[in-house]
Amino acid sequence: MGSEQITLLSQREIEGMRRAGQVAAELLNHVGKMVKPGISTLEINDEAERWTKERGFKSAPLGYGKPPFPKSICTSVNEVICHGIPSAKQILKEGDIINIDVTPIVDGYHGDTSRTFFVGTPSPTAKKLVEVTEECLYRGIAAVKPGGRIGDIGAAIQKYAEAEGFSVVRDFVGHGVSRVFHAPPQIPHYGRQGKGKRLRSGMVFTIEPMINEGTWKHDILSDGWTALTKDRKLSAQFEHTIAVTVDGVEILTKPQ
Repeated sequence: MGSEQITLLSQREIEGMRRAGQVAAELLNHVGKMVKPGISTLEINDEAERWTKERGFKSAPLGYGKPPFPKSICTSVNEVICHGIPSAKQILKEGDIINIDVTPIVDGYHGDTSRTFFVGTPSPTAKKLVEVTEECLYRGIAAVKPGGRIGDIGAAIQKYAEAEGFSVVRDFVGHGVSRVFHAPPQIPHYGRQGKGKRLRSGMVFTIEPMINEGTWKHDILSDGWTALTKDRKLSAQFEHTIAVTVDGVEILTKPQ
């Protein structure tokens, strides 16, 4: 993470983020249509990379961080919370859930979005978890307004998720994003209303709640990236990049 200086984006910069967000939304819709039993997560990754390169854009995850992330998207299946690495060995099967997280770089700006998809017909538990997680995202977004607090977002998400019998991941959070992939502020998906930094027009960040069937605690695999639930129960996630506006919020990665 950089310093805690939060950058407020100009209207021109937000327009750049809007373009990147729309590319991200199109890419996620495109690869989402591939999700079905029998396909490998590597096939989804390779199509995402082909689609992105064909349009002259780059995939932000590829080579990012330490150790360098080896693929172009994240594919997190079932008990994987986030940062799942696509693999030819990982074949989707009936009843799985998969989060696909894409971040194309468009003219220097990062469009960051993810969604959890059903592979065939989900179990009742998986269906409820995924539906609650998506609702958590939109409740978090609805809590955003200039003059509000970052804690308002997490409080709205946590209240709903826990009331539905699920837990909120603590150790992975939303983040500022623009020309930099991960920047201040951090956006926890749990917390207390009225606490945290004040929201201001021009702030752009992700809201990306990870909601677990069981415990919120996690393990990291030896690859240094893959985070999975400590109890190996299901996890789901949805993510949008949003801008705080003078009168509320704009979802930059909402499909047109």
